[in-house]
Amino acid sequence: MTKSRKASDLFIECLEAEGCEYIFGVPGEENLDFLDSLSRSKTIRLILTRHEQGAGFMAATYGRHTGKTGVCIATLGPGATNFVTAAAYAQLGGMPMMMITGQKPIKKSKQGQFQILDVVAMMDPITKYTRQLHAGDNIPSRVREAYRLAEEEKPGAVHLELPEDIAEEPTDAVPIPRSVARRPSAEPKAVRQAVDTLEKAKKPILVIGAGANRKMTGRMLNQFIEKTGIPFVTTQMGKGVIDERHPLFLGCAALSAGDFCHRAIEEADVIVNIGHDVIEKPPFFMKPEGVTVIHVSTKTAEVDPVYFPQIEVIGDIANAIWQIKEDIVKQGHWASGQLKRYHQAELDHTATLAEDTRFPIFPPHLVQQVRDCQPQDGIICLDNGVYKIWFARGYTAYLPNTVLLDNALATMGAGLPSAMMSAMLYPDRKVMAICGDGGFMMNDQEMETAVRLGLDLTVLILRDDAYGMIRWKQANMGFEDFGLTYGNPDFVKFAEAFGAHGHRIESSEHLRETLAHCRDTPGVHLIDCPVDYTENDRILNKDIKELSRQL
Repeated sequence: MTKSRKASDLFIECLEAEGCEYIFGVPGEENLDFLDSLSRSKTIRLILTRHEQGAGFMAATYGRHTGKTGVCIATLGPGATNFVTAAAYAQLGGMPMMMITGQKPIKKSKQGQFQILDVVAMMDPITKYTRQLHAGDNIPSRVREAYRLAEEEKPGAVHLELPEDIAEEPTDAVPIPRSVARRPSAEPKAVRQAVDTLEKAKKPILVIGAGANRKMTGRMLNQFIEKTGIPFVTTQMGKGVIDERHPLFLGCAALSAGDFCHRAIEEADVIVNIGHDVIEKPPFFMKPEGVTVIHVSTKTAEVDPVYFPQIEVIGDIANAIWQIKEDIVKQGHWASGQLKRYHQAELDHTATLAEDTRFPIFPPHLVQQVRDCQPQDGIICLDNGVYKIWFARGYTAYLPNTVLLDNALATMGAGLPSAMMSAMLYPDRKVMAICGDGGFMMNDQEMETAVRLGLDLTVLILRDDAYGMIRWKQANMGFEDFGLTYGNPDFVKFAEAFGAHGHRIESSEHLRETLAHCRDTPGVHLIDCPVDYTENDRILNKDIKELSRQL
């Protein structure tokens, strides 16, 4: 092969060899060779967004859903800095994502230091791998290594910088084929120790975390729970790994402590912590001389003051659960069934709240309406705000990756882009973005992208005209109400200006009708739904803790 093609052509060939389907982003001058090469690809589609952050969130969500690396592109300087939040979102959330950024020529440049900053150094603390490409011939090995690391447990963000003069230099290198890596299996003696501890326990319980939200793990956990009858709780990012209608489901750890599910965990004497990720708020706090914790994960436990498990089963999680299931014998002395009373009390409490049809809409009622509206495989994508707690606690997840919430970076602005990606990947499923007015307006410009892509999507805005989560915390800490309220545009006109459909909610009944209409009508819909957050503090900080304590 002659050196007849440029390095950017080779880069595209490498991405094609990895199975890349989309590249999201906002190209700049320094990406024009890459863009030219991409224009000739038969298999990769460019998705032009209105901000690099939205592109990064979409690429990360592609990785979250598929387990394959999502790819996004930006120029140097301000384009690259706009990727930083999305990089952290993917890195903390365990989502495989590759960022490609441009750079001025590195061999000789006539532009001095214009727009130049050290993007590789900037990305280093928030990625698994970041490199500048110094030669076209290096591209295949760098791309293969970046993909491998992005997808390996724990998945995360990687970054490659392609300078202008490297992109255009001739090369005869060829892509390196994808390799198949099998994860190591858990060590049999560790499995035996875990089984022995479980069989001697009186009230064992499972806690299912973010790392369990991978292929096959849900299937193995279902089999384990059916065989043993041991009940389970989830963290926010473990929601949906097992159908939450299961009789042994004890709730989702959405508050920091004192909820019904926390009381169940406190009463247990052995906790099997599956796929625990320290990035999430701890679902329980360990104490010296306290309960025995069995850590089941692909990586050893990161020890901190509240987490220092006594037994560790390290390896592929699904395989580890299978090994434990094969060995364990259901014990007659287990009394974990007594823990179910906590969840029943939570269901009774939530049911009374969900019946409240006041206007503006009461959050627990809104959660129930959304659940009633969404089909079995419908997907909700939450931005960040106080409503996330209501949805984590009250929205019954039926399937994995149907409740996309971010309890890792917990960034605002990701709700709309993650819903857009979900709607692109699953055009036959009903997708809803659920955003506060604050979070929505951090990436509202992507409404144009959603309309341009012809997506079927509902954007439900919970409007309280304030940064409500922080305002709630401010009140909770006894501070004066200050500095957290704002005005909003007319969201109906706003939606229509983008060519979307706008709706404004006027009652509980109207919300039910509107949700159904948007679900069944193609196109991009935006719903302006006023919410009543006045009782957040009383219910979440006082009532729940008091009621659960009484049990």
